[in-house]
Amino acid sequence: MSKRWALPLLLIAFALAYLVPLGTHGLWIPDETRYAQISQEMLLSGNWVSPHFMGLRYFEKPIAGYWMIAIGQAVFGENLFGVRIASALTTGLSVVLTYLIARRLWNDPRKSVASALLYMSFAVVAGQGGYANLDPQFTFWVNLSLVALWFALDTTSRASRLIGWAVLGLACGMGFMTKGFLAWLLPVLIALPYMIWQKRWRELLVYGPIAIVVAIVVSLPWVLAVHGQEPDYWRFFFWNEHIRRFSADDAQHASPWWFYLPLLVAFSLPWVAFLPASLKQAWSTRRQAGTGFLLLWLVLPLAFFSLSKGKLPTYILPCLLPLALLMANTLVDRLNQGKSRLFKVNGALNLAIGLLTLLAIVYLQLKQPVYVDEMRSLVLVFTVIMVWNLANLMQLVRPLNTWAAPAIGSLLLVAILPAALPHSAVYNKTPDQFVLEHLDELGQTKHLLSNDLGAASALAWRLQRPDVALYNTIGEVKYGLQYPDAAARRVNLDHVQQWMSEARKTGPVGVVMRVKGEDELHEAEQLPKEGKRYERGNIIILIIPQSAP
Repeated sequence: MSKRWALPLLLIAFALAYLVPLGTHGLWIPDETRYAQISQEMLLSGNWVSPHFMGLRYFEKPIAGYWMIAIGQAVFGENLFGVRIASALTTGLSVVLTYLIARRLWNDPRKSVASALLYMSFAVVAGQGGYANLDPQFTFWVNLSLVALWFALDTTSRASRLIGWAVLGLACGMGFMTKGFLAWLLPVLIALPYMIWQKRWRELLVYGPIAIVVAIVVSLPWVLAVHGQEPDYWRFFFWNEHIRRFSADDAQHASPWWFYLPLLVAFSLPWVAFLPASLKQAWSTRRQAGTGFLLLWLVLPLAFFSLSKGKLPTYILPCLLPLALLMANTLVDRLNQGKSRLFKVNGALNLAIGLLTLLAIVYLQLKQPVYVDEMRSLVLVFTVIMVWNLANLMQLVRPLNTWAAPAIGSLLLVAILPAALPHSAVYNKTPDQFVLEHLDELGQTKHLLSNDLGAASALAWRLQRPDVALYNTIGEVKYGLQYPDAAARRVNLDHVQQWMSEARKTGPVGVVMRVKGEDELHEAEQLPKEGKRYERGNIIILIIPQSAP
């Protein structure tokens, strides 16, 4: 870890595990197709101020995250790689921040490399790094704000202090424009108690305004622009996406207060055995400034999100950077002391997980096959599991020499598994690939119709046509459909035959249906029977010809 080739090796591992797999599997619905389409629509319409989803006003998030994904598509093409590259690069930048703050905290090359490796190989971090949504971007901005805060506090140079607080403001401004007011709250949540504990509150009063001014300068132009273009944006965004989601009894994704505790354990894979010892060591050294700062960074956001009524697993991603630092500190200390017990326990635990997974797949294949005539995917799955088992067996057998082996299994798992899932999952959750196979026929249609927002956004993105009529579905576009100019986009079950009759007078109609049960079967039965019909999984594509004059 202290050799010159350690960092280049990390870079190679990042490229192989994060960048290479980006284009190997279709976009997952509903998230990836949604963010791909919203960002593409910016490129098509030239409107970089107000987010629109399939031509409908969509005010659930601010704008900067869509900018990043749109830039990825502009640079690399409107393809799978272009859609996902923003997530991969911002995750890579978080890895760099992990290395930099570890070097600042301990000035120990082994701890710096170990911290970066642990963070990069957390399965959930690697998984999100290849997934097109806003969480990796927001996590990076939060990480940058708190790393900048630590650099500002851990210096005696006035110039360095000013730069640190200014970067903190930049990160808060960009984080705010990515996911909202949490980007301002989280640094304050950590900085305020830390500064009071360290009796440096005067410093906060002197330098804090610099961060505030920079954050305002960064975000105010867009804040005013979107208000001028869409006066209702801030009312909806503030009350619906912040107040209601945090405190309302009917908040979306409502979960109990302890929801994140088992998740924190799961998110520690493949290093979960080090979690108790790391927390214990951190608590015993909590009076040290650096350790205290990391504990506040880990615990306070976790507590805050636990108080929220609405919860999603990815909300606590900003807690994982300090967790990686604390775990790497304990890991390297054990290495230096020649203590191998924790490494053996970690290898044995991961090996047990791998063996149980292998047995479960074998059992299912014998009893009720998950993979049917899918030898390539099955071979890939067994290969990934065997590499995982071998890597962790190495750590179990030679714990001090091959302590980093679990990272190999974790990174390979995340890189290959999406492309090795059974068709029963892939066909139902990545309709853009099915649309791609029939792109020419769908592209010749005059009108588009879909009964599922995920399938509709996949269709809109592949065809670069946001004007998909929504058949008997509302979901998250309920707000956008309330505007008078969106009335024609909604097609009710009772009026679909009339809509179809009118649409077919001007040209053929392309339909992408998601049929999951009796209700969707009933929806499909209301459509004309003539034309071409293609089925894959629960996705149906219909090419309905123009009616005779």
